[in-house]
Amino acid sequence: MGNLLTDRQFWVKYWESKTGLSVNIPENYLFHKELANIITGQKIKTAIELGGFPGYYAVFLKKYFKLDVTLLDYFVHPPVTNDLLQANQLSEKDIHIIETDLFNYTSAQQYDLVLSCGLIEHFNDTADIINRHINFVKPGGTLFITLPNFRALNGWFQKNFDRENYDKHNIDCMDPKLLESICKQAGLNIVQSRYYGHFSLWLENEQQKSAGVRLLKKSMWLAGKVFTKIFPFNSKQLSPYIILEARKP
Repeated sequence: MGNLLTDRQFWVKYWESKTGLSVNIPENYLFHKELANIITGQKIKTAIELGGFPGYYAVFLKKYFKLDVTLLDYFVHPPVTNDLLQANQLSEKDIHIIETDLFNYTSAQQYDLVLSCGLIEHFNDTADIINRHINFVKPGGTLFITLPNFRALNGWFQKNFDRENYDKHNIDCMDPKLLESICKQAGLNIVQSRYYGHFSLWLENEQQKSAGVRLLKKSMWLAGKVFTKIFPFNSKQLSPYIILEARKP
């Protein structure tokens, strides 16, 4: 498993450290416009979220678009997912859940929409993990991947104040041109591969950081938000995310 930058114990510890996971997913959830355009434009009926526990996007797609949704991850804690479903007026029957190792799993089904948000950057071999996504996409279907942009100011902040988390990410894969070339080589048509969002900063488990670090983060966040409110643009230097959208012929 040399491809992995994390292991199961990392994710158990990660999710056990979190509180307030069962949130009401809003209609304007992150990337909602992009997903709405795909779903309406491509007449999406089925979707799978890879590596998505506790299933925020699976819930979003079921709640607002009534898709036939599957969640696949190699760590699923059912009480958390069930609480999330209940918080969004959904039941256990509304989402198919597959707990498995993506590297030892062959799906009998392909989907209209295959998405992951914050997954591929935890693997060393970017082409390999993207191609595993592509295996789930049916002909004519859409691949939608998002990941953080740690080559931006947000990455500098992570590197300096949360090095342990930073080191769990493959920084080299945070390149829209690289992602585009991998998909083209796999025979997909690129819809978009670009930096996304004007500015943001975050820290995992922020309340555990020192008061000085929290104050610096708040100050930088405020300054960045004011600047990009006046000069709104997507850029390698400031955008917190990268999005990739591609279609299988």
